[in-house]
Amino acid sequence: MTAQPSRPETETRRATPRPTPDRRRANWHDFRLAYPGILTTMALAFVALIAIDGWVVYKRQRYEREIARLRAGMTAVERRRADMEIASGERKLQVMVELARRQAMGDKELHLSVAIDSGLMHLAREGAVLRNMEVQVGPERRVGTPPDTLHMAAPRGTRTIERVLDAPAGWEVPKWVYADRGLEVPADRMLTGALGPVAILLSGGTVVYSMPTVGPLNDSSYVMPGGIRARTEDLQAVLPNLKPGMSVYFY
Repeated sequence: MTAQPSRPETETRRATPRPTPDRRRANWHDFRLAYPGILTTMALAFVALIAIDGWVVYKRQRYEREIARLRAGMTAVERRRADMEIASGERKLQVMVELARRQAMGDKELHLSVAIDSGLMHLAREGAVLRNMEVQVGPERRVGTPPDTLHMAAPRGTRTIERVLDAPAGWEVPKWVYADRGLEVPADRMLTGALGPVAILLSGGTVVYSMPTVGPLNDSSYVMPGGIRARTEDLQAVLPNLKPGMSVYFY
């Protein structure tokens, strides 16, 4: 007759935990077999980064060759003049920005000032800020259809208010705005509310506008190149203080 194991011995065997399998891989071969998806994704990402770097290097070399070719066709005097004009243009912009900042700080009259880099517009007087307003600055872009194109950039320096538009006012939307949005240009481009409930037209063609509900600017992800978009509530709050001839400083 077969002897049965004692009860304590059976319970001891059942209570003994099974060893946890070691998930660590001893070598690269085991790791590659265990995680093929991760390695494939990493390899594709690595190849994509190399391709992007190669494209950037190629474009840079192409631009450098084109610059060298153009400079080779210049005389020594023309090359020196071009270098001086480039340096002068950069210094001129810096001086213009700093001058606009200083003028805004010392202006004793009520005025608007727009800090382009920080995306803030201020209603101020003699350095005292009465209201801060967040704004979105349109990107720098060449717009229009060749050969009739325009280079739109963020305004710098000093402008003055020419007109203040409220909701019932109409605005003739430029043709290039439709072209930039990929829309067909209508026969009648005069559109009521195209610049939102409140807008400011400045000298030099700069526009400070609010979010419209009609027209080609009715898109929260699109800001008109060369323009400034502010919140409707901010423009409505300062509307009683705005008048033609008021200074607006961009720096």
